[in-house]
Amino acid sequence: MSDKAPWITFRPELRVLDCTIRDGGLMNNSQFSDEEVKAVYQTCIEAGIDYMEIGYKNSHEAFPKAEFGPWRHCDEEDLRRVVGDHTFERTGLRLAAMADAGGKCDWQTKILPADQSVLDMIRVACYAHQISEAVEMIHHCHELGYETTLNIMAISTVHDVEIDQVLEIARETPAGTVVVVDSNGALYREQIDHLVNKYRKALDGTGKDVGIHAHNNLQLGFANTIEAIILGCNRVDATMMGLGRGAGNCPMEILLSFLRNPKFKLRPVLELIQNTIMPMKQRFDWGPNIPYLITGALNAHPRNAMEFCESAESGDLVAFYDKMLNEG
Repeated sequence: MSDKAPWITFRPELRVLDCTIRDGGLMNNSQFSDEEVKAVYQTCIEAGIDYMEIGYKNSHEAFPKAEFGPWRHCDEEDLRRVVGDHTFERTGLRLAAMADAGGKCDWQTKILPADQSVLDMIRVACYAHQISEAVEMIHHCHELGYETTLNIMAISTVHDVEIDQVLEIARETPAGTVVVVDSNGALYREQIDHLVNKYRKALDGTGKDVGIHAHNNLQLGFANTIEAIILGCNRVDATMMGLGRGAGNCPMEILLSFLRNPKFKLRPVLELIQNTIMPMKQRFDWGPNIPYLITGALNAHPRNAMEFCESAESGDLVAFYDKMLNEG
């Protein structure tokens, strides 16, 4: 055995982002109570987590308040009702929200200057064909004083030549991190290796970090996350008990157990899971199952499995598999 221990992942520059409320909100229309959001917020502080993505900056018109909870919009009054006059200096935690390209966010008018908000970061999310708008959004949010990231979604569906073009464009933006996003939970280790190395090479010399956002359809969310870390990825996403869309995400409790940084504390996360996250299972469900496995294996959007699980035919797994094969 090598005495250099290349598997040790302790790096002071590695940052962990919790996206429980944002990604988990895709399972319940972002209808978390203030108490639940506050519990996640306090846990992130106590556990030493670096960022908490508290929700989306989505449009009220596209996502009406009658149907979606406040964490789909992250209006300042709702944020402050839960986190008060939050500052990084006082808590050691930075707050983030996700702004989607493609008409889902009124980013020109609804994002306040950073010095008027408790938010520290805007994570701009886009599909590859939406990169032009995403660049505008990143520049706009950067000029407002926010730290920014570029999250290129559903990367498993994008051809290499398109990825290269998007990364060439991303290189010239002020985004501090460009995130590999496995929206379909379809990537295997070899593909993670290929993508992380591609991102790192394309961004070399810019000072930008590479991030990883993994979904768990193939039950590889954690494995793919630690593979990305070993390859030099310094920005990693996770959620409490894996709470996230469909099969969920890399579980925070497993990630923190793996990382060798003493600043991260596991006990507050376990308390949150016991007292807040586990009771949510009575209201809505998430996590790996056979329909999510099928969509992951076929590199299909998990919305297909979500619709199947809520249908009257949810017990006929073979029929769902055949249907997905035929649609592919």
